[in-house]
Amino acid sequence: MNKQYPVYTLKNECNDCYKCIRECHIKAIRIQGGSASVIDDKCIACGHCVQVCPAGAKRVRNDIDKVKALFLTGKKVYVSLAPSWAGVYDIPKEKMIAVLKKLGFDGVSETALGAQEVSIQTAKMLNEADKGLFISSACPVIDDYIRLYQSDFAKCITPIASPALTHCGLLKDTLGDDIKVVFIGPCIAKKNEADANPELMSVALTFDELNYWIKEEFIDIKNIETDESCKFVPESSYEGALYPLEGGMNETIKRVGIDKDDVTFIAVSSLEDFDKSLQNIKPEKVENKIFVEALGCSGGCINGPCLSSEKSRILITSDIYANTQYRDNIPKEPRKVVGMEYSPKPVETVEYSIEQITKALRKISKHSEEDELNCSGCGYASCREFVNALIAGDAEPSQCVSYMRKIAVRKAAAMLRCMPSAVVIVDSNMEIVEANDSFEHMFLSEEMYEVFASRQDGLTGASIDRIVTFPELFKSALDTGKDIHQEHYAIKDKVYDISIFTIEDNELIGAVISDVTKSEIDRSKIAQKAREVITKNITTVQEIASLLGEHMVETELLLSSIAEGFDPNSNEGDKK
Repeated sequence: MNKQYPVYTLKNECNDCYKCIRECHIKAIRIQGGSASVIDDKCIACGHCVQVCPAGAKRVRNDIDKVKALFLTGKKVYVSLAPSWAGVYDIPKEKMIAVLKKLGFDGVSETALGAQEVSIQTAKMLNEADKGLFISSACPVIDDYIRLYQSDFAKCITPIASPALTHCGLLKDTLGDDIKVVFIGPCIAKKNEADANPELMSVALTFDELNYWIKEEFIDIKNIETDESCKFVPESSYEGALYPLEGGMNETIKRVGIDKDDVTFIAVSSLEDFDKSLQNIKPEKVENKIFVEALGCSGGCINGPCLSSEKSRILITSDIYANTQYRDNIPKEPRKVVGMEYSPKPVETVEYSIEQITKALRKISKHSEEDELNCSGCGYASCREFVNALIAGDAEPSQCVSYMRKIAVRKAAAMLRCMPSAVVIVDSNMEIVEANDSFEHMFLSEEMYEVFASRQDGLTGASIDRIVTFPELFKSALDTGKDIHQEHYAIKDKVYDISIFTIEDNELIGAVISDVTKSEIDRSKIAQKAREVITKNITTVQEIASLLGEHMVETELLLSSIAEGFDPNSNEGDKK
């Protein structure tokens, strides 16, 4: 578990479902020991895996303690509050500010102020350009995606820091360079932005973290008291508050003004749509001016992974529009510009040889094209994509569902085949689903064996009452759902030990049957022999006892006569 990166996995909670891989657009997930972990160097912190993980095993790094540590430095700490707050929290801005100040912040400012400066600078750049493709730098997910996976377009990203970083720079210019700024919003990728630019943004928190912190401090946000100090610093924002909405940035740039009205504005949200929009286009061949407002989340920041709201996105959008004010006159020059270069850093892709791929395919029992099902059960779109990850060490053979099924079937078949006892599986219709050779040899006559041997499926589908003479035991197990154990179950000249067990309640049962007739006969013979030996022993003992009895009588008479002969008081002695 790596808590240094913004997204990490609780291994004990990961349930081997591979949904995170399936949903990850860039496959920045590695499976090790059955647990899915984020590959830091490939991840762009879009947070989609956090949203889709059914077990809640994907977690976001908690940075609340970092903020508390800032408080202890004695420096003033301000909040850069993302404009989407207005759609998430149903409270006036005064109460929102009061809550944040209650937590320990010295003041609260709107990230939208930075967005306004970015829009002015972007409009200026577009007015000065002759042609070209321009991609907004507002979303860190998009910025990193281009740098890592579409590096040919890195030069198209506008060389301006994001609204959040620009806002941090503006606050430092206005309130003092030694202040600390903490961003709060719905975005996980902002944590990467803070980690990479600590001189501007000290820490980035999500709305989820903020809500947790509020509960931890037992703050009643609905009834918190406000005063005159509960105002945004240095002032309230205007049209920059539209940035979290798809198309919001384009609208603010248009409000700034495009001199020749020769720019094509396009808004694209979600990695999938953005990826598709870049297909079949060469940046250097674009002959007109195109500006692409690109956002990593579908619908914009109001669908951020840590928005922490169950409100309808329509209502959130409506609330943001309702809280947005517009300026009649927008400056043509920005107060603050933070330059930023977005250097390409393409993820290394390795082309594996046909021999390597073939060997990896064989490892998961793919010996022909027909074996390559491309079922996506492993999380990858195709078997070839999966084996590439397998060779790279980012996947494990156990991810292949069809392979694991084959292994399970082979193991089960081998066990059934080798078991000396008869094994049969019966469904709710009292029909045989599976039976081993021992079952056939034990219960099929020669005529029946020939009949079923001619069938393609053998015993499969045959009624159990046609095969055995005790179908009532199977019926009872199916009806009651209880296991049945019968020892020394005698049928005609045979004796069986029978164990019937439930596989699926009232649907599927199994039975293990042992023919113990021979062992019972052997036991009877042994018992008979034992009785014969006992009888002989008793007779011998009796004879010995009889002999001993006679011998004892004779001995007693002899000793008595000798004793009398030596007794001086005896009559015979007197006579002498």
